[in-house]
Amino acid sequence: MADKAHKQESNAAGAYYVDTQCVDCDLCRQSAPFNFRRNEEKGYSYVYKQPENEQEIDKVKLALSECPVEAIGSDG
Repeated sequence: MADKAHKQESNAAGAYYVDTQCVDCDLCRQSAPFNFRRNEEKGYSYVYKQPENEQEIDKVKLALSECPVEAIGSDG
């Protein structure tokens, strides 16, 4: 389960976030490419843009449910 106390600093402000457990597997970037990006320097994913419509919300929720290390979280 993602820990909001350990959010990556790169995350866009909002409900969804990636924490420091991320292993840079690329799954979230494939599932929701408009919302997740990779920090090239440090090798982890983060929420680049919070979802703005139902389609993006569905894709981010899919990424959250598929994350192999449960590094994606939601504050509601």
